[in-house]
Amino acid sequence: MISESTRPLYRGTQIVWYTLAVVETLLGVRFLFKLLQANPAAAFTDIVYSLSSIFVLPFVAVFKNLRVENSVFEWTTLLAMLVYWLLALAIIKLFIMSKSVSSVEADQKLAE
Repeated sequence: MISESTRPLYRGTQIVWYTLAVVETLLGVRFLFKLLQANPAAAFTDIVYSLSSIFVLPFVAVFKNLRVENSVFEWTTLLAMLVYWLLALAIIKLFIMSKSVSSVEADQKLAE
């Protein structure tokens, strides 16, 4: 059972994990589409590229993408996925650090 004091913390971490899952899935699909030479003129492929481009944009100039014929191994997408995952972990750690702790909880944790 979730106590009233930890409910906002729990809900906040759920939101962060859900948002990360959506972004990571979108970026993962983009990576696979580029790697497997998906047709960029197809409507679904165009939607995925359009939605994911905003998340990849800050990392475009970091690495060169590896091209073999029409396949593209997008290092920038993999870097974006790693950075957003680390960012989500950092946000959750901040949520946990901001939780107020009672004296009893602090004594128990220090004893461990």
